[in-house]
Amino acid sequence: MSRPAVIVAAAVLAFLVFAALFPGVIAPGDPLAIHPLDSFRAPSFAHPFGTDESGRDIFTRIIHGTGASLTIGLSATAIGVGLALILGLLSGLGPRWLDFGTTRFLEVLFAFPGLLLALLFIVIYGPGVVTSTIAVGLATAPGYARIIRSQVRVVRRAPYLEAALVLGRSPAHRLVRHLLPNVVGSLFVLVTLGIGQSIVWASSLSYLGLGAVPPAAEWGAMLSAGRTYLGSFWWMTFFPGLFIVLAAVGTTLLGRGIQQGTRLR
Repeated sequence: MSRPAVIVAAAVLAFLVFAALFPGVIAPGDPLAIHPLDSFRAPSFAHPFGTDESGRDIFTRIIHGTGASLTIGLSATAIGVGLALILGLLSGLGPRWLDFGTTRFLEVLFAFPGLLLALLFIVIYGPGVVTSTIAVGLATAPGYARIIRSQVRVVRRAPYLEAALVLGRSPAHRLVRHLLPNVVGSLFVLVTLGIGQSIVWASSLSYLGLGAVPPAAEWGAMLSAGRTYLGSFWWMTFFPGLFIVLAAVGTTLLGRGIQQGTRLR
């Protein structure tokens, strides 16, 4: 991974984070304001990304939707990692029968594509932003859990854990002080890569009408609203899709750059 690519990815993500935290600084307008006389305006100096069917400025909507899209991706990743920690620790530290049962359960989940698991959860509990976020988190959990299990089984045999046991440290101390930091530290790169995947999956669910729905200023919802006019007004789907790609590619490149840097140490 070239250093310029990592720098560009970091700059893109820094811009997205700034847009999520301070959208009014970049785009001070109202993302939900309707201006029927300005509907379907092509990209111009007044409207850099054009306008939609209701005359809403697409640039303003994308900037204000950055916070929602990134929050969904981060929340889904946090849910997936949290559940994976529980399953991975139970499997890696528990007795053999618990390890066997947890491993078989994860293998069953792996038999289904992740997005299909998310769709199944939404079918049971209904569509919505919260439901789709939880669904994406649950769909990503099995992959993290298998990695955590393998890391736990390696770390638990490390000399420093044996030394802590000889010194009479309590199981809770060994878990919090030695085991978790070494296990979670190795997940950092994978979590960085997973955020981009979660953003894409959450946007896909919104595109299908199962997450955020129009007129919400969320990238997937904007894609869903613009697909009806794709043949005539390309900018309604191009720019929201571009930002989804930028977020996914940016997190992936940054994660791989960190991974490469870790290997070189």
